Amino acid sequence: MENKGSYRVILTEGSGEVVEKKSRFIANVFSVKDVEEAETRIAAMQKKYWDARHNCYAFVIGSDFGISRCSDNGEPSGTAGKPIFEVIKGSGVTNVLIVVTRYFGGTLLGTGGLVRAYTQAAQAGLSASVIGEMVYGAKLHLNADYNLVGNIQYYLRNEGIPIENEVYTDRVEYDITVKMEDVDRITKGLTEKTDGKLIIEQKEEGYYPF
Repeated sequence: MENKGSYRVILTEGSGEVVEKKSRFIANVFSVKDVEEAETRIAAMQKKYWDARHNCYAFVIGSDFGISRCSDNGEPSGTAGKPIFEVIKGSGVTNVLIVVTRYFGGTLLGTGGLVRAYTQAAQAGLSASVIGEMVYGAKLHLNADYNLVGNIQYYLRNEGIPIENEVYTDRVEYDITVKMEDVDRITKGLTEKTDGKLIIEQKEEGYYPF
């Protein structure tokens, strides 16, 4: 089977905050599927934190990390958007937007201080988020007699593969998701475990969280 690689995404969005010389840096992390969604989220943050001095951001979109943008939003050039972007790049996460809101504390931080604060805030936001891996795989549909259920469930449990849909009629039907590199092995294993009596149908392929 062809291995199309994998990429990391945000499964659960999070937020983090750092304080530097009384300036508050609040990072909000979002999962975004395209530029339009990212821009909508940015506008929402600017509205929510309308009284803040700056709402800086960076986002990366695409399994190939092909689309990226960042903004200093009034901070000195290169001190906010780029550091946030570098945190995203270093994490290997895509389809992600990080907006860091700054409430000015009255003391100038200098370029080095700003880079450090925006970097730490973005890292805090990512640390508070749940990151998962999107791997190219396939959906398998299993169709079996009731007397095979025990063997099927035992095999899937040992492989750590959850059953996603269960339909009980005159037969039992399950749906599972398997990494593409494992499809042949899992199909063979299930077939052997059920003495060839299990009907396995490969459905759609795509990227799924594992």
